[in-house]
Amino acid sequence: MSSVPAGLKYSKEHEWVRLDGDVATLGITHFAQEQLGDVVFVELPEKGATVRQFASLGVVESVKAASDIYSPVSGEVLERNVKVIEKPELVNSSPYEEGWMLKVRLADRGEVQQLLSADDYRAHIGETAGSGGD
Repeated sequence: MSSVPAGLKYSKEHEWVRLDGDVATLGITHFAQEQLGDVVFVELPEKGATVRQFASLGVVESVKAASDIYSPVSGEVLERNVKVIEKPELVNSSPYEEGWMLKVRLADRGEVQQLLSADDYRAHIGETAGSGGD
């Protein structure tokens, strides 16, 4: 799988969004988890909480540093990935699949237009389309 899968939207703060109707699944990118190193702790908001686009929604801690996670969209938290709280290393091993963080009901679908495409995100992190692929 590419380190920047097509079909997702990305924030400049290194979060990704997968849309399914008015529900957005959120996580941090392969690039972000690579920069962080081994993730040892993930703090996420509870179901029912409200997140705002580009505002901090939680924290991910690695052996190197603690970093805020910024919500790429606004909305209500429908579900948080309990597996990633119990096994934070999923963020490293499977950032786009098992390592997702939240499912959010979109407050404003138009916000998605402010996010980057896979190609734009690749350019943002300095990755060319033909590189990276694992």
